[in-house]
Amino acid sequence: MQDSQIIRTEYSEVMKKSYIDYAMSVIIARALPDVRDGLKPVQRRTLYDMHELGIRYDRPYRKCARIVGDTMGKYHPHGDSSIYEALVVMAQEFKKGMILVDGHGNFGSIEGDGAAAMRYTEARLAKLTQDAYLADLDKDIINFLPNFDETEKEPEVLPVRIPNLLVNGAEGIAVGMATSIPTHNLCEVIDAVKAYMKNDEISTKQLMRYIKGPDFPTGGIVVNKDDLLNIYETGTGKIKIRGKVEVEEMKGGKKRLVVSEIPYTMIGAGIGKFLNDVCALVETKKTTDIVDISNMSSKEGIRIVIELKRGADADNLTNMLYKKTRLEDTFGVNMLAVAGGRPETMGLKKIIEHHVDFQFELATRKYKTLLKKEQDKKEIQEGLIKACDVIDPIIEILRGSQSVKDAKSCLTEGRTENIKFKSGISKKMAAMLRFTDRQAQAILDMRLYKLIGLEIEALMKEHEETLANIAKYEDILNNYDSMADVIIADLDRIRKEYGRKRRTVVENAEAAVYEEKKIEEQEIVFLMDRFGYAKTIDTAVYERNKEAADSENKYIISCKNTGKLCVFTDTGKMHQIKVLDLPYGKFRDKGIPVDNVSNYDSTKERIIYLCDSEQLRFARLFFATKQGMIKKVEGTEFQVSKRTIAATKLSEGDEVTAVEVITDNLQIVLRSKEGYFLRFPASEVPEKKKSAVGVRGIRLKKKDELEQAYLFEEGAGYRIVWGDKELMPDRLKLSKRDGTGTKPRG
Repeated sequence: MQDSQIIRTEYSEVMKKSYIDYAMSVIIARALPDVRDGLKPVQRRTLYDMHELGIRYDRPYRKCARIVGDTMGKYHPHGDSSIYEALVVMAQEFKKGMILVDGHGNFGSIEGDGAAAMRYTEARLAKLTQDAYLADLDKDIINFLPNFDETEKEPEVLPVRIPNLLVNGAEGIAVGMATSIPTHNLCEVIDAVKAYMKNDEISTKQLMRYIKGPDFPTGGIVVNKDDLLNIYETGTGKIKIRGKVEVEEMKGGKKRLVVSEIPYTMIGAGIGKFLNDVCALVETKKTTDIVDISNMSSKEGIRIVIELKRGADADNLTNMLYKKTRLEDTFGVNMLAVAGGRPETMGLKKIIEHHVDFQFELATRKYKTLLKKEQDKKEIQEGLIKACDVIDPIIEILRGSQSVKDAKSCLTEGRTENIKFKSGISKKMAAMLRFTDRQAQAILDMRLYKLIGLEIEALMKEHEETLANIAKYEDILNNYDSMADVIIADLDRIRKEYGRKRRTVVENAEAAVYEEKKIEEQEIVFLMDRFGYAKTIDTAVYERNKEAADSENKYIISCKNTGKLCVFTDTGKMHQIKVLDLPYGKFRDKGIPVDNVSNYDSTKERIIYLCDSEQLRFARLFFATKQGMIKKVEGTEFQVSKRTIAATKLSEGDEVTAVEVITDNLQIVLRSKEGYFLRFPASEVPEKKKSAVGVRGIRLKKKDELEQAYLFEEGAGYRIVWGDKELMPDRLKLSKRDGTGTKPRG
């Protein structure tokens, strides 16, 4: 038994190498497209598999489950969901500039509905894919590699004739990097490629005479045209896109806004979110001019209708939609692709340069294959033509031979030993024959009807065509301009057959400016019942229903509709509520829980004090806690913009039991749970910051705790109800702060 060898190595180095290997695998073999064909491996493998299965554009659809299973079994062992998702995206017109798969069945919708299961849907290759992505695979124009288990061959790259990376764009998240390339117009991209081929010194700015900007399948408006040059030069940047909004006149002088095109980034759940955002603008009273919103989108296109009040400013509301919703959004551009086996961020010109180099490589390999084929044909044709001139000796050779081997050696080398001839002249002529192996085989395979005069004429004509083709192919291979003309002619054919008009408008638009209507300030009344439901009503409405309001509500505060309310809780926090966020309406309306409009959580906190924030501007607040700590704090410390702050500092296990407005002329009574009362002047309470714990107000016995604090004016007849007793705090002994207090008699 041999001793096992233990290799000692640094653990971090092993992890580093393993992670780099994993990262490169994800980057190169899964997440990023190749700059040459603009496809990720899963897309390339799916299209090639459909080609191999014969699911062409002019043949019947096949079940997607069959395509996915075959692709996974032969080329892409990464799970069926990723393959089917790639297949679905290639069939969705609202995601791709040009669809590559012709889908039949439910392939999802622009509103985010998912595709049906693969067992229900069917697909076949689109005509463009067959014509411009998979043509000439039989002409040795690309390299084939072994698949994952080396039982099949798969293409390293597809022979795509158009710059698919630009036409269909790309999205992918790798490890430490991501790609995001917008879609472009096929006609414009082809024109730019032709311009580059005619002048490879062309600048990005000159290329943009042809490519105006992105052309998204959802249309929309690109509003930062001046930023595009820098984006296309560097390969990174941000494109601002807006939806298209039209104003339609209705009966009675009313208007409605119709969203007919959406930003590309709104595809899917973004449409539902847009509808919710518009509803939220109405609910929060950001606008009162919107009457109704409805989504009338169908297969014919997007149509979201927003009905407005009579006299509403349609332009201002359109700007509000751009500012407050995703109707104006940003598309982050990062033109990252795999070039030469490495991820690289490329500008527009660099992508076109890689594409053109790839086209010349494809054309070179294609025409070398065609030239070789024509040269082989030429060799055979010349042999057959020569054979027609000496057909009589050839017939004698065939009749006099004992085997095919003897006949063939006579035709190629003039060997006549094993062949019987009728005359010496025929033997001499046979000895002079020097056909090539291929020519000799063609003569042996030739049928007698080929000796008919018309057939010989056809052979001569075919030979002339072969010679013309050889001259043509040699010219293409040896002359740059000739090859460029062939590539351009192919691009022109694709442009003519598959090109369509631009859908996205590219312009420089002014930033959307929305003028919010100033809310008229007025005094209102805030009401909150014991269940935490709150609302606001008009002051006059409150006065008319005062008795019922006072009996039904726990908190009643007079405030301004533009102000804020401060909620102090037992956890030592202060939450702010915008009065405008609360429903304003009728007295009998239920209202909404304050949890919905603030950070207050009724399941974890208890409200100790609630007041109008304006009340705190010139006041001081008194704080008392369960452990007997007290302090007073300037109200200005609570004049903050944050929704939630720490109103006081608490020791572990402590909580706030009382918060009140305090003045120095008041008297304070602290009551413990076990019934100890301590009375002292308010002037003895020290002023602290809100971040301080405070000082001890009452000495508590073990297991006792402060339960309540009372603030009152001496001689005002203030009464304390405790259990079944009623006390006059004026009659309690006046002591100092930090005493133990006394228990009142009977």
